[in-house]
Amino acid sequence: MSGITQSVDVDVPVTTAYNQWTQFESFPQFMEGVEEIRQLDATHTHWVTKVGGATREFDATITEQHPDERVAWKSDSGPNHAGVITFHQLEPTKTRVTAQMEIDPEGFLETVGDKLGVVEGRVKGDLQRFKSFIESRGSETGAWRGDVPR
Repeated sequence: MSGITQSVDVDVPVTTAYNQWTQFESFPQFMEGVEEIRQLDATHTHWVTKVGGATREFDATITEQHPDERVAWKSDSGPNHAGVITFHQLEPTKTRVTAQMEIDPEGFLETVGDKLGVVEGRVKGDLQRFKSFIESRGSETGAWRGDVPR
């Protein structure tokens, strides 16, 4: 398993950043390689990704979620990974969004890409695109404020 931690400061209130992050079906608008996400129920999602020309599908489970604080998940199938996104209010209209992930690359190309920092660069880019996405909108596209205990 390989660990990744990246952060970005966004110029929106913590509630706005958190609410947008709970809109998983909007991820293809700012996440590279994510083709589609379907929210199956309150804690289950189905992902379709395209990396290096290969399409992959997998399911993930939200393992913990607390409004304005964190969203944690683990994969149920496909590439083995887990992580947590945390939200920290820096100022009333500024929030730090931090992604911490553990990924187990599959196959030779993914292992080499991981060693070269490709995966970490992608996470960093996704957070920068999230920043642009939410700041340009100024408001979230929706929200799910439910709590999922660990």
